[in-house]
Amino acid sequence: MIAALLKRDLAKFFPFAGGGAALPVVFFVAVAMLYPFAVGPDANMLARTGGGVVWIAALLAAILPLEKLVAQDIELGVFDQLKLRGVTEEVMMAVRLLAHWLSFGPPLIIAAFPSAALLAIEGPTLQLLLIGLAVGTPGLAAIGLMIAALTASLRAGAALSGLLLVPLALPILIFGAGALARQDPASLGFVAAISLGLVAIAPFAAGAAIRAAREV
Repeated sequence: MIAALLKRDLAKFFPFAGGGAALPVVFFVAVAMLYPFAVGPDANMLARTGGGVVWIAALLAAILPLEKLVAQDIELGVFDQLKLRGVTEEVMMAVRLLAHWLSFGPPLIIAAFPSAALLAIEGPTLQLLLIGLAVGTPGLAAIGLMIAALTASLRAGAALSGLLLVPLALPILIFGAGALARQDPASLGFVAAISLGLVAIAPFAAGAAIRAAREV
């Protein structure tokens, strides 16, 4: 049942199934392409500021899939059917979290290579960027899932989700971008710790929100 549920959720998000997961990646690369036009071609300037821009682009890319994370399945009664089959809300949300991260996390890490080239990020800085995205994007996915579940029953839930995600994700962005600015790998430990805590909490918080939304 878990494998079938994960397969369904992946098909929901990945572009080859019409899920539109390519949109966050395209957005991510587009930001990296446009930023040099805004600040000029100075390689030193791009290298100093490009890491922060990549993290902001990753955050904004994580916002794009929030509208279809939970709300559509609540309206269609998918979660009710899974509950009748003995699948708890926490398991549903844990699988949905994994599928959500797989749909945008690894693609963003791959897209970071051409983006880094456009922003003159290379060597140790590029390595810190890739490690930071690898440990930070699960936390962004967890925040997105919790917010999507909490706002699913609200009329303006999609707009509210983006507004809530930005401040909650600030600790990940601060430590992730700070590691690049200071060349400090230890800061990535804070990113990993925050991300791990969010991943552990997300299935329970989102599951409780799904139960509450069912009663509305």
